[in-house]
Amino acid sequence: MAHYQRVGDVPPKRHTQHRDPDGSLYYEELMGEEGFSSDSSLLYHCNVPSAMVDARTWDLPDQSTETTAPLMPRHLSLHGLFPGDGWKGVDAVTGRRLVLGNADVRISYAVVGTTSPLYRNAVGDEVVFVESGTATVETVFGLLEAGPGDYIVIPRATTHRWVTSGEEPLRLYAIEANSHITPPKRYLSRFGQLLEHAPYCERDLRPPASMFELVETHGGDTDVEVYIKHRGVGPGGLAGSVHVVPNHPFDVVGWDGCLYPYAFNVDDFEPITGRVHQPPPVHQVFEGHNFVVCNFVPRKVDYHPLAVPVPYYHSNVDSDEVMFYVAGDYEARKGSGIGIGSITLHPGGHAHGPQPGAIEASLGAERFDELAVMVDTFRPLEIGEAGRASDDGEYAWSWTGGRRS
Repeated sequence: MAHYQRVGDVPPKRHTQHRDPDGSLYYEELMGEEGFSSDSSLLYHCNVPSAMVDARTWDLPDQSTETTAPLMPRHLSLHGLFPGDGWKGVDAVTGRRLVLGNADVRISYAVVGTTSPLYRNAVGDEVVFVESGTATVETVFGLLEAGPGDYIVIPRATTHRWVTSGEEPLRLYAIEANSHITPPKRYLSRFGQLLEHAPYCERDLRPPASMFELVETHGGDTDVEVYIKHRGVGPGGLAGSVHVVPNHPFDVVGWDGCLYPYAFNVDDFEPITGRVHQPPPVHQVFEGHNFVVCNFVPRKVDYHPLAVPVPYYHSNVDSDEVMFYVAGDYEARKGSGIGIGSITLHPGGHAHGPQPGAIEASLGAERFDELAVMVDTFRPLEIGEAGRASDDGEYAWSWTGGRRS
């Protein structure tokens, strides 16, 4: 999305000499997508951005997945994955546990209590949803303050870290793509501006705030580790490395361009409603290659006198549907054991819809108080170690009152 920003000290003309007060040249770095054919930004470093003094492998958290056969819906209870005070030693990078994944996207969960190492994902963009807690996301572009309901959108290969006080658990739902993640194309003009019918606009996006006043921004001569997730031959086609660099990466004095991390809070999403039930695409907030991200927010519901507010039964013939329940009371799932912190997986090829009694119970409702994040994928999802550990094994029988032959 071409939304130009300029922060800090940049020269009047790109690719020209830019010097510090002592006369030394800054080092210009182009960070761009799709070769030199898409959005990019220019960053001006105090030190050589490609310098490194050592490298080693990083053993990634378990990225293996297993087929979900037999085909059946599943309920995963994520809040049980980090019991007791175990979260206090967990960080937002190395502590992620893989819930679901395929060749296009991976969904992980972490409950965090300590600051992460410096990190960049060289595989694809990340959207990290903050379920609860607060943090500061320090990036090479500047600072993003993260709180409940925030989507933190981090472009591929952006060096960053998650800083948290550890006084309360920081719950993160991480969506990692093997592609770029953008607003839906139908909401964008041919030049990249969000259109009038879009459920949010540029004013709702929070770009990074300058952190150039921080001491480490200009870095001293010190060895710093940067954890990198990249393409490889391991599970999920991923590998990990740690680069040791001679200067702190947050040595940028200025940058400008259309590629940078940003935050967007779900409360700023304006729901699209109608007289009769609206299909899931009206709730879409982002898209990547072969998947979409939607959010279901508190809203006025269908107002035709004979409207049925909860969803109709539907078969996802082309996609798997993953719903993460964040807050409120999701009307269609009453009586199924689904609660805050739950995930439901409804795989393609199986019809799903409201629980028994939910349709009648919803008639006449004027408003739904619910918050959920949905990911629809167009390739089948497999289940990761955290998904296997949190599967209740009972959800598939909830439409028959728990009866299983």
